[in-house]
Amino acid sequence: EDEEDVSSFILSPDDEILVTGSRALLLKQWNWRESKCVRTWKAVHTAPVASMAFDSTSTLLATGGCDSTIKIWDMIKQYCTHNLRGSSGVVHLVEFHPDTSRLQLFSSSMDYKIRIWDLSAGKCVAVLDGHFSAVTSLAFADGNTLVSSGRDKICMVWDLETRESKRTVPVYESVEAAVLLPEKGDFSQLGVKKQGLHFVTAGSKGILKVWEAATAACVYTQPVPFKSKEEASERSLTQCMLVPERNEIVTVSVEHNIVFYDAQTLQLRKQLAGYNDEVLDVKFLGPGDSHIVVATNSPQLKVFELATSHCQILYGHTETILALDVFRKGLMFVSCAKDKSLRVWRMSKDGRVVCVAQGLGHAHGVGAVSCSRLKESFVVTSSQDCTIKIWNIPESLTSKAKAALISSPENLHAKVTERGHNKDINSVAVSPNDKLIATGSQDRLAKLWSCSDCSLLGVFTGHKRGIWCVQFSPVDQILATSSADGTLKLWGLRDFSCLKTFEGHDASVLKIIFVSRGTQLLSSGSDGLLKLWTIKTNECVKTLDAHEDKIWGLHSNKQDDMVVTASSDSCITLWKDVTEIEEKEAQAKQEERIIKEQELSNLLHEKRYLKALGLAISLDRPHTVLMVVKAILKETDGRRHLEENIVRLRKDQKEAVLTFLVTWNTNSRNCHEAQAVIETLLKHEAPDSLLQYAGIKAAVESLLPYTERHFQRLSRLLQASMFIDFMWQNMRLADASRQEETPL
Repeated sequence: EDEEDVSSFILSPDDEILVTGSRALLLKQWNWRESKCVRTWKAVHTAPVASMAFDSTSTLLATGGCDSTIKIWDMIKQYCTHNLRGSSGVVHLVEFHPDTSRLQLFSSSMDYKIRIWDLSAGKCVAVLDGHFSAVTSLAFADGNTLVSSGRDKICMVWDLETRESKRTVPVYESVEAAVLLPEKGDFSQLGVKKQGLHFVTAGSKGILKVWEAATAACVYTQPVPFKSKEEASERSLTQCMLVPERNEIVTVSVEHNIVFYDAQTLQLRKQLAGYNDEVLDVKFLGPGDSHIVVATNSPQLKVFELATSHCQILYGHTETILALDVFRKGLMFVSCAKDKSLRVWRMSKDGRVVCVAQGLGHAHGVGAVSCSRLKESFVVTSSQDCTIKIWNIPESLTSKAKAALISSPENLHAKVTERGHNKDINSVAVSPNDKLIATGSQDRLAKLWSCSDCSLLGVFTGHKRGIWCVQFSPVDQILATSSADGTLKLWGLRDFSCLKTFEGHDASVLKIIFVSRGTQLLSSGSDGLLKLWTIKTNECVKTLDAHEDKIWGLHSNKQDDMVVTASSDSCITLWKDVTEIEEKEAQAKQEERIIKEQELSNLLHEKRYLKALGLAISLDRPHTVLMVVKAILKETDGRRHLEENIVRLRKDQKEAVLTFLVTWNTNSRNCHEAQAVIETLLKHEAPDSLLQYAGIKAAVESLLPYTERHFQRLSRLLQASMFIDFMWQNMRLADASRQEETPL
């Protein structure tokens, strides 16, 4: 269903039924495992459904509408049992009492009151008044205790017997959900030291807190790697629930991140990133390229484990991260951002990533970064301040033993700074031998620098617009550049001359990488297209269309058989090199075809025509099928043999023969064989059966004109034959009369 059309949804407690409500005022029941809609009915509401809830038996469904009414639906008998009126404004929360014998429904609407509905009487029997803002969740502790949370920064504990408030718990943040901790279980690590009601709150600060209801005290606050804000932010939590079967608490944030915590310790187990925003860069990470690190138009980095989609969110930068690069071993990587800094990160054996160093020194945002290739010895950055800087990596960061002792990030200092261009530097690259640095700028120039002292070695001129990317070849003394003029160029490092130009992109070429061990180039454009180029032939051999916006991120793994791309359309795509697989499949098909052709030759030689016909049809060889038909017709009583063989073919084989004979019939040399097969099909197949054949209409339309032409030609041939026969008879009579008149 269209995302924009769904106003609410609910999954039944038995995990069998998914119900969605749409803005078209329809309710739909889904078999969610097969993605099939099994039932659709009118919601009867006069405005969209805002909230839904199942009872504990999954047989009753309550829908709260924007029309201030609540409907109760019997999911088995499929009818509306109740229409509850009396709410004020949008009914944004409905919950059944867990004790089904009570037949009670709880709801809350825009007047911030909690209403209790007796379904046996069909009316509201009580109103719980205490909140001063929207009520966000209801949790039942036992049959007679209710905990409610609200955006008025309080939680309330209610006695359902007296229908009075037992306690008000000030939470000091807008609460979106309150979850009760189970009575059984060891929650001592969460500050639970005695029996009694405890609950977890999730809200605007993005932190889980554990509260003791009896004392209204916060007994545990979850430690987080970011500074909490009083007002709502992208880290605020919007949903929270307990999954008893897995002993987990699950939260959802404003950024659509789904996080799984151990319920007894609140230690993070798994995190799924739901939305990436505009992706500015992506790189493979880990010794076996098991992870990817992603810069997503935010100050946080995301590290995804490819096998499980588990995501780590890394905090450190204060403004948008612009670029990334990874050292050769894959354990350390560098990020740079608009906050004028770079940060060095290290991954441990268990996959956990920490920041080990940071460097400040640029006057503007740092837009490009490149790591040394041979050893983890230095980093090169370039900035909008038109400078390039070389930063040495101290041994304390590269040594595993010493790196483990680092408690806070070390400060890096640039050893060399050089003004490189007159405009923004968009790209920087380090050569495979760590001796050269290349830069590309908006001033349409690429430059080559010495790594040791950052002295200028040469300038590459030729692009008509700004250069977006520079890359060294892994095998040759060649530099590749891509530009906003839509071209890629290869340059010689010795004489700085342009060796080749690749034209084919209709938009700016943002990134390029060498693939296939340096024999091919892969480029990404601002139009969302990827192009694969063969360097030797200057040819674009493949265009890949999987993104809808600018592709900023492009990187290949160490084995050179996978590529990852990232785009402004928020999508990250993994590509696998299937060249060898396709070649092997093509070779296997060729070998199979040769074997079948040999088998076909043997069948024809042995005059086993039925098998020969079937094999020729499976090979999709119209001419070979024609040769078999001709061979059958040459036999004694060939017409009868042809009929016997055609009749014994399967329906799909007859359909194939029908498409073949349309082509045969266009040629007068083969029309006799085509007409013989047509005659057999018309003779032995009923008209209704023929009409069921795939493509019968097009076949008849193609056969008719040529068949008429063949018969006209036969008619002319017959007339000519009769005329020739008549002339021959007259000539013989004339010869005979002359012989009689000749004297002996």
